[in-house]
Amino acid sequence: MIIIFKFGGTSIKDIENIKRVAEILDDYSDESLIIVFSAMGKVTNMLEDVTEAYLKKNGKAETKLKVVKDFHAHLLGELFEEGHFIYNEVNNLFVEIEWVLEDEPNPDFAFNYDQIVSIGEMLSTKIMSAYLSENGFENSWLDARDIIRTDNKYRNAEIDWKQTITFCKDKVTYFPIITQGFIGCTSENFTTTLGREGSDFTAAILAFALDVKQVIIWKDVDGVLNADPRFFKDTEQLMKIPFEEAIELAYYGAKVMHPKTIQPLQRKSIPLEVKSFINPKKESSIIGDYKLVEPFIPSYIVKENQILISVSDKNLSFIVEEHLSSIFTIFAKYGVRVNMMQNSAVSFSVCVDYDSHKIPPLLNCLQEDFGVLFNENLTLYTIRHYNEDSNEKLLTNKELVLEQKSRHTIHLVVKDME
Repeated sequence: MIIIFKFGGTSIKDIENIKRVAEILDDYSDESLIIVFSAMGKVTNMLEDVTEAYLKKNGKAETKLKVVKDFHAHLLGELFEEGHFIYNEVNNLFVEIEWVLEDEPNPDFAFNYDQIVSIGEMLSTKIMSAYLSENGFENSWLDARDIIRTDNKYRNAEIDWKQTITFCKDKVTYFPIITQGFIGCTSENFTTTLGREGSDFTAAILAFALDVKQVIIWKDVDGVLNADPRFFKDTEQLMKIPFEEAIELAYYGAKVMHPKTIQPLQRKSIPLEVKSFINPKKESSIIGDYKLVEPFIPSYIVKENQILISVSDKNLSFIVEEHLSSIFTIFAKYGVRVNMMQNSAVSFSVCVDYDSHKIPPLLNCLQEDFGVLFNENLTLYTIRHYNEDSNEKLLTNKELVLEQKSRHTIHLVVKDME
């Protein structure tokens, strides 16, 4: 039976971690593995900077691309002898970006984004495949664009499941396989991406298509924690998480997994294990067919850089179904996902991620037919299984802008006090 591993960018950000990954894989040498890698370290962020400079035509794209080149050159110099074939392969991938930069940008920002940023995963998998082979872990490199077919909704592509399943069964034959997370391909042969942190989703897609035994996501934390340790000091590991609970946590923005990851696994009852690549012997968190989360404690999710948009009728009328239909049509047009919504008799408020390429045109479009007010630089806290004192510590030195409470979940939109 097949097992799928997914390693994120942190796990291959430097020489020490890359060697640690190689040691982990040695312990699974007898398994039929598919290994999914994200881009190395912060390379996705670096390539996003390249894309922004390219679109602004400020002459800085090549300089920012050099930062990406230098990062990979340093790793290559530490991992391989001079003259190794991998140097040419890496150079050829950078040439692909240079070709894009030589042309005029496509009017669609998302298309430009996918053609440039997707190269991060190509670079990481080429390097990791070569390094592992050099160190006795023979493997086959597979281009994910040959097996994952999508539509042309760039930056958040939808999967063509029928074709993807067919391609996977035809092309996934020799193990172990190394392939890319995050990316797919349209029927016109253009590269697409599956959304930020989409490498987890790639692992789930392959698991569903191939009826695998297990998926293991390797993280730099011990497992699924009840809060992000960057924001909270006292975190606890969740050991058993029902599929439904994991879907809720991911949907509300938990960083441990992509929102679309869980449903394909749940459909076929494929367990998802979240393990530490730093302490691989430590007990992991498992998402599976459980009834309750263990331990049963509040979970805290933080989404920064939020904007709260309040929409009202210009004629001072009530907000009714036809208004909501028009509002959601506009949000769908600009590909803006709603993190929280609340309506009153005369207004409809939504909290969304601020995206400089989506939100300004969205606001302009809304203002054509509605009155629009908004607050920027907000943070959205979501607490699952909250109790009486679970939100008190969140509101210290913060202004509560909006609160929404249901049986199991509370949302708090807050602004830091000046």
